[in-house]
Amino acid sequence: MPEIPATSRRSLIFGTAAVSAGALLTACTSNEPKKQEPGAQNVPSVDDKPGKPVTIGFAGPQSDHGWLNAINVNAKSRAEKYSDVTLEITEGSNDTAVQIGQVQTLINKKVDVLVILPADGKALTQIGLQAMKAGIPVVNLDRIFASPQAYRCWIGGDNYGMGLNAGNFIGEQLKDKPGAKVIELAGLDNLELTKQRTQGFDDALKNYPNIKKVARQAADFTVESGQAKMAQLLQAQSKFDALWNHDDDQGVGALRAIAQAGRKDFLMVGGAGAKSAMDAIKADNSVLKATVLYPPTMAASAIDLARALGQGKGIGGMAELEIPASLTLYSAVVTKDNVDAYLPTGFS
Repeated sequence: MPEIPATSRRSLIFGTAAVSAGALLTACTSNEPKKQEPGAQNVPSVDDKPGKPVTIGFAGPQSDHGWLNAINVNAKSRAEKYSDVTLEITEGSNDTAVQIGQVQTLINKKVDVLVILPADGKALTQIGLQAMKAGIPVVNLDRIFASPQAYRCWIGGDNYGMGLNAGNFIGEQLKDKPGAKVIELAGLDNLELTKQRTQGFDDALKNYPNIKKVARQAADFTVESGQAKMAQLLQAQSKFDALWNHDDDQGVGALRAIAQAGRKDFLMVGGAGAKSAMDAIKADNSVLKATVLYPPTMAASAIDLARALGQGKGIGGMAELEIPASLTLYSAVVTKDNVDAYLPTGFS
């Protein structure tokens, strides 16, 4: 896509360099002119005020999971905030062929910007490339395309960071306990994100030589699978000190299995940031003591980025004329001490 025309910051910074020595001397002894602001101060950044109308095409996931539904809700509600944004939204699909067709329709409609959370990043790379070649910038949401040429900006969560922060939180709780044992209830093992979450968790535990991971079970990101796999773990492990569960949806099932087994002898850390998990953390009446965020608010931010692209603006708080090429969100740990701040972002 062509570069957005902009005033050269170099000329703004250095444009007064040819002032004569006499003029400078006069300035020092008479009326002092205002100091020339550096170009970064004059960079146009997107804000809430209505600007150039932008039509954003949004191709999101099927809402068959709490987090995925929250992605769609966040995108819609953010777009409604702006009177200058028209959102062309497809019916979410986890079928690659269907989603490719939906994006093709948005390209044919000549939307200004596309926001795509692909069912499969690798499989949808070609449609991203097609959009970019057609002059439609793409904001790639979370599941990344196989080529950087298929998107203008990527924004998503930090799967490795989730595992790392979960492991560090558990490590700090157990650091003074000799021979501490932890177990892990992972997500789908055929997903790269699951491998990254486990790797981050394992790397964090290396900082705590007194802690050993004694069991790991993969579930399917569903309530039913969480309950079944957790029941197996509880039966196999009569004694452990902490559990990290990758996903709060399957965590609902895990908590059921834990309650049915009457177990209260360990602490649990969840993942993603469901409202039900935050409510349980706030109530402080179960083994669940924390959850590590994978914020679905990234979809709202993707709409903000798409709007900025459509209006040829940068981001407030950054000096650059353009939006970044990628943004990785932080996986904060939510506990009873800070849960009130994060509750409004919790998803159902």
